[in-house]
Amino acid sequence: MKRILIPFLSIACLVLIWNGYSQHADSKTDLFQHKHSSVGDNSAVANIVKELAHHQELHQIALETKQTPYGIHLTYKDIETEQVEQEIKETVLFNATYLFVLVDNVDRITFTFPDYTFTVTRDKLNGWYNTQLSTIEQEQAVTKLIQRHLKSETKINQFFAD
Repeated sequence: MKRILIPFLSIACLVLIWNGYSQHADSKTDLFQHKHSSVGDNSAVANIVKELAHHQELHQIALETKQTPYGIHLTYKDIETEQVEQEIKETVLFNATYLFVLVDNVDRITFTFPDYTFTVTRDKLNGWYNTQLSTIEQEQAVTKLIQRHLKSETKINQFFAD
């Protein structure tokens, strides 16, 4: 009985692990398939936002498309973490960066959390990074840019001090 049970359990475990891995790999969306989207394309904006930081706390998306400058307003529920303010600031910068890279005509993004509201403009974020975000064509370049700038808490706080 043991001779049959051990190989059977080993094969079952391998199948479960492989199945879980392949489902996880397939669920990762290529954000750059939404490159050159517009604020008016609500499904593209929603698909981008659902892949960004703290998407599980996202409560509402509002698109401001009636007149220029065009905007996106994201409302979040509470974020559970020890350093809430710093986590929110990093989330704002991370998510705004991706949205400005991928959505061509968005000029401002407002992030509302229960105790904080931040509005980020394309011009200010371009200046902070010292680069035109709309010219970035690869996710790896965005990741490097974000990692380089978000590693300094002082630099993050300087962005929000203005």
